[in-house]
Amino acid sequence: MNTHLKILTNGIVKENPLLVLMIGLCSSLAVTVNVFNGLGMGAAMTFVLVMSEIIISLFRKLIPDSIRIPIFIIVIATFVTIVDLIMQAYFPALSESMGVFIPLIVVNCIIMGRVESFASKRGVGQSFLDALGMGFGYLWVLVGISIVREFFGAGTFFGMPVIPKEYTIGFFKAAPGGFFVFALFIAVTRAFRTLAERIKAAKSAKAVKGAA
Repeated sequence: MNTHLKILTNGIVKENPLLVLMIGLCSSLAVTVNVFNGLGMGAAMTFVLVMSEIIISLFRKLIPDSIRIPIFIIVIATFVTIVDLIMQAYFPALSESMGVFIPLIVVNCIIMGRVESFASKRGVGQSFLDALGMGFGYLWVLVGISIVREFFGAGTFFGMPVIPKEYTIGFFKAAPGGFFVFALFIAVTRAFRTLAERIKAAKSAKAVKGAA
């Protein structure tokens, strides 16, 4: 149980694909101008990641090592196509606003990295938990960045006006604003990790001193 929980929570903070591993950044910074885009991209990515890891883990023993990469791409592309068609049919505005970044999920480093390093070597259950954790870790960072950029850049929250437009800062809607907010998220994450490590080290030192 402890192992399963560790796999599930690993991608949320400890090995967060964006804040720690820093992969798949291009699409992440491009679509996070509003919360709807962040949610849409995060949900799409999570779905593709979960389904791809499950399928590849399920058939991992049947996939020849020499052609594993093309097979991985075919599997991922299949689920990306499903997501793209669903968005075009039921969420046309969202599909149009995200444009080419949905099809580009096929070559996203996060998915390819997880199916290669994890799903191709582990069972279905663990692969499902890994994909869910990584997907949620990706999703919450995207939504967090989107909230900050939409609030300060457009003065809205989920499209609803919050502050007058004359008080907004256009910088946050532009690409440099995306990098700036992302840098702040990384800085805060590292500060918390450093603090947690110091607390853990202090507790260990205290325990050793007490045992002595």
